[in-house]
Amino acid sequence: MDRLDNTIRPYAWGSTTAIAGLLGVEPSGEPQAEMWMGAHPGAPSRTDRGTLFELVEADPERELGPESVGRFGPTLPFLLKVLAAGAPLSLQVHPDLAQAKEGYEDEERRGVPVDAPHRNYKDANHKPELICALTEFDGLCGFRDPLRTAELLDGLGVDSLKPYVDLLHAHPEDAALREVLTAVLTADPDEMARTVAETAAACARLGGEYAPYAGLAHHYPGDLGVIAALLLNHVRLQPGEALYLGAGVPHAYLDGLGVEIMANSDNVLRAGLTPKHIDVPELLRIVRFEAGDPGVLRPEAAPDGEEVYETPIDEFRLSRYVLAAGGAARDLTRATPQILLCTAGTVQAGEHELTPGRSVFVPAGEKAEVSGAGTLFRATVVA
Repeated sequence: MDRLDNTIRPYAWGSTTAIAGLLGVEPSGEPQAEMWMGAHPGAPSRTDRGTLFELVEADPERELGPESVGRFGPTLPFLLKVLAAGAPLSLQVHPDLAQAKEGYEDEERRGVPVDAPHRNYKDANHKPELICALTEFDGLCGFRDPLRTAELLDGLGVDSLKPYVDLLHAHPEDAALREVLTAVLTADPDEMARTVAETAAACARLGGEYAPYAGLAHHYPGDLGVIAALLLNHVRLQPGEALYLGAGVPHAYLDGLGVEIMANSDNVLRAGLTPKHIDVPELLRIVRFEAGDPGVLRPEAAPDGEEVYETPIDEFRLSRYVLAAGGAARDLTRATPQILLCTAGTVQAGEHELTPGRSVFVPAGEKAEVSGAGTLFRATVVA
């Protein structure tokens, strides 16, 4: 197996302390948002044999195994991250596989440069993702029941929100949600500025369940996404709990440290809370206007002490082991590629000692024996 040297991405919303704290090093003073573990060409992990991207490209069957290559092609199907949100991320959705292929091919035909700021589709893949909390973790996930949202908006006492309250009482609920989100995102920003300001002030004054939205307004004053965000469920994960974000589900991470895994894609359609490009018609084509509970996941027990976060897709499988001192070594050998990440304690993975934030890549079929006292996350694909 290969010890990984991973890139930390300095996005502006990143925490200045969380990743450094996990790694046990002094903070740099700059935001550190994501630590990438994988073979994504944008920031591939480095090994003594070269970058993980180079290793996979040179001999995909050796590194990934014939099973993974046969199902997902000659690339590592997942990207693992440590994500540290010190400020809210953009309100966003991801396309399904068919939508991603269609959107990517359309932009290719029209000659939109892949690095253009107004480009929606960087690749032809979908981007389902799972976030597992290492600390308390706040986020927004999926549409709240429209009638409950109408009650919350009405409770703000902002007259210019009344038309949205009325729309949210309409039937069917998917049409009501679509109409309200469309009205918010297509409104004139200058005309909406007073509504956003009054809504932000009311959220700050009332606190309680309005507090997360007041925080959004603090970070993104005047942004229409503040109103759009009020349509979504607020979720607070406890350590070990997780959220699965499928295609079309609007979401935003607000604060906290977590382990994130996703299909190997960079396709994002934004709805607000960002200075980046927002393509409203394409966004509305991708969003699934379905209200419901966000569905907090807890790990399910599997043989040999493994705890699995079950999801409905095959490109990734995330699990964890909580190892106790003096316990028997666990054999994690698998016919598919793996990344092992320590998040607490000290874990011996083959010849490598892993402390928090350190990780290894295990090529398909290579012996993988672990022991020690700590928490180990295991990323692979569904067999």
